[in-house]
Amino acid sequence: MDQLPAYAAVVLAGGRAARLGGLAKPQLEVGGRSMLDAVLDAVPDARPRIVVGPPQPSPADVVVVREEPPGGGPVAALRAGLREVRTEVVAVLAGDLPFLTAELLTDLRRALRADGVLVVDDEDRDQLLLGVWRTEPLRAAVDDGPPALHRALRGLDVDRHRPSVPSGSPAPWVDCDTPEELARAREVAAGRAG
Repeated sequence: MDQLPAYAAVVLAGGRAARLGGLAKPQLEVGGRSMLDAVLDAVPDARPRIVVGPPQPSPADVVVVREEPPGGGPVAALRAGLREVRTEVVAVLAGDLPFLTAELLTDLRRALRADGVLVVDDEDRDQLLLGVWRTEPLRAAVDDGPPALHRALRGLDVDRHRPSVPSGSPAPWVDCDTPEELARAREVAAGRAG
């Protein structure tokens, strides 16, 4: 098997989580660990692992940076995170993906042929914060691009990856934006542990 190139990981962990009572969403627990820890556990071999957002608990080897302006959205966050990246490949991930796996990240890294490869969910939607990219084209897109992430990425050559999700398993793109989604993710995690 060919060895995959070294990669970095940028985890977007900002936002106010207004629908979740203003709590730091990536720090909320699902299955006995924070969602941020779940995401970082899926990229154990990324160097560096960069978290973009307000100061928050994270492992000692993780670089935490803040977007400018604070709360400026995903393009501003990506700009800040990419300043720390020296590898030719970078994973870009949301900080609230409690069921993300290292296996999926390996699959995405293997599938990288063009500028980037994104996960497509079961409703055929691009998951813009669940992909692997070539660093320089991504950096150019967000440095010069519009503030909306989907518009900034529009000019890039992007492949799509549709992971198979075993029956009864949670999808790796499940995120937790509302109290209901968080409660459901916790139920699913509890069912898997039981």
